Amino acid sequence: MKVNQTQLEGVLHIEPKVFGDARGFFLETYNKERYMAAGFPDVDFIQDNHSRSAKGVLRGLHFQLNNPQGKLVQVARGSVFDAVVDIRVGSPTFGRWCGCILSEANHHQLWIPPKFAHGFCVLSDTADFIYKCTDYYRPEDEGGFLWNDPEIGIEWPLKEPLLSDKDRAYSKLSDIDESRLPRY
Repeated sequence: MKVNQTQLEGVLHIEPKVFGDARGFFLETYNKERYMAAGFPDVDFIQDNHSRSAKGVLRGLHFQLNNPQGKLVQVARGSVFDAVVDIRVGSPTFGRWCGCILSEANHHQLWIPPKFAHGFCVLSDTADFIYKCTDYYRPEDEGGFLWNDPEIGIEWPLKEPLLSDKDRAYSKLSDIDESRLPRY
């Protein structure tokens, strides 16, 4: 397994070891002892989620303010472009983003620490997106901002995604009062 630091402090790109042959493959999607030995933080996961989305769907950019969730994300079927934005007020990388392709073919994972915003768009016909969380989802605690915020400049691989009404209505990150954002 390879655990690689991205350009955003704490955001990790993980390449698990995959054992494959003519019958198929096997991989550990999480083993606390092995992950920590490879540089993954000591966290406790308390909720697992699974979403399925159609081609062109974009979910995000979302965050939890008072009970921020760390997320270990991966794709079990299909392919997505996954994006993370540092929204920690006072961080030297505030407003910067990183992104990568997660797919059933590459088996890669992304660790998104608490206090970062997250979103993804589906590149394949459908995608099954699976993620482990360090805190419970609380809808009243959710925040978000525009997926195509020009001040952030995420290089999404599609121009006209399918969005929820909520995601379509968000404003820019700079329009959010700093009291509604996490601290570094």
